[in-house]
Amino acid sequence: MRDEYDIKNLNPRKNPYSKRLKKQVTLYINEDTVAYFKTLAEKKGIPYQTLINLYLSDCAEHKRELSMNWN
Repeated sequence: MRDEYDIKNLNPRKNPYSKRLKKQVTLYINEDTVAYFKTLAEKKGIPYQTLINLYLSDCAEHKRELSMNWN
C-alpha cells in the first residue's frame, strides 16, 4: 500500500448502476390490485413487488398516460 495517492490522476467513472437505484416509498394500493399482481407474479415466478416495479417502469419509459372516462 502506498503512503500517498495522487487523487487528481485517478480515473473516476460513474456508477454503472446509478440509473437503476431504487427508493423505498409507501403506497396505499387496493387489496384486490395487490392480489392481482401477486397472482400474476406467482405465475411468472417473480416477486410481486418486482412485477409492480417493472410495470411502472415500463409506463414511465414509454410515457404512458392514464386515460379515464367518467360516465
